[in-house]
Amino acid sequence: MQQLGRSLILVGVLLVCAGLLFTYGGRLPLRIGRLPGDFVVRGKHSVFYFPLMTSILISLLLSFLFWLIGRR
Repeated sequence: MQQLGRSLILVGVLLVCAGLLFTYGGRLPLRIGRLPGDFVVRGKHSVFYFPLMTSILISLLLSFLFWLIGRR
């Protein structure tokens, strides 16, 4: 039962962090999805967007988070 309580607290903290990121993310100096290394190709009638650096950054953060969780 104690493990369930800790898991619920962790999920709550993650939801609060995600809410803060969505609310105040536009005010950050580096916007997620608009990092250097994200490719945007604008054509005459189309736009191709490839968020390479954003994907790498999210992958590193999630890998670190899962590593921390798996250490226990």
